Amino acid sequence: MRRAALFAAAAGALALAGCGGSADAGAELSVRSSYMPQPVSADLAAGFLTIVNNGGTKDELTSVTSDAAGDVTMHDTVGGAMQEVSSFPVPAHGRLVFKSGGNHLMFEKLKRRPRQGQKITLRLSFAKSGPLTVEMPVKSATYNPSTGH
Repeated sequence: MRRAALFAAAAGALALAGCGGSADAGAELSVRSSYMPQPVSADLAAGFLTIVNNGGTKDELTSVTSDAAGDVTMHDTVGGAMQEVSSFPVPAHGRLVFKSGGNHLMFEKLKRRPRQGQKITLRLSFAKSGPLTVEMPVKSATYNPSTGH
């Protein structure tokens, strides 16, 4: 009987030890504030959004695709100079922000010209997490997210 009690206590301790890692289950990604200003060009548009990671593990945005464009590229803007990059880090308990004048998405070879009030679908792919599908609203060409106009 004592042996059975020791075995049960050891099994319970092992089960509890296994639960200790579950508080940090990885990246917990979501998207906020996505929008595309109505493009002025028939074949090129920009897109902006914020990826929020509420998890304790960092991740990396590795690609973006959309059925609205032949290609979607990611760009970093430093000192006014824009350059294409292949990935962006998404920090644990942090954010990756794409905004006008900073990091942004470029929709190239548009298949149709998005109009204000429409939505386009994006698929965000990550190094560790599963992909996220986002419905990005098309706003006016002069839309300012800080004022909502």
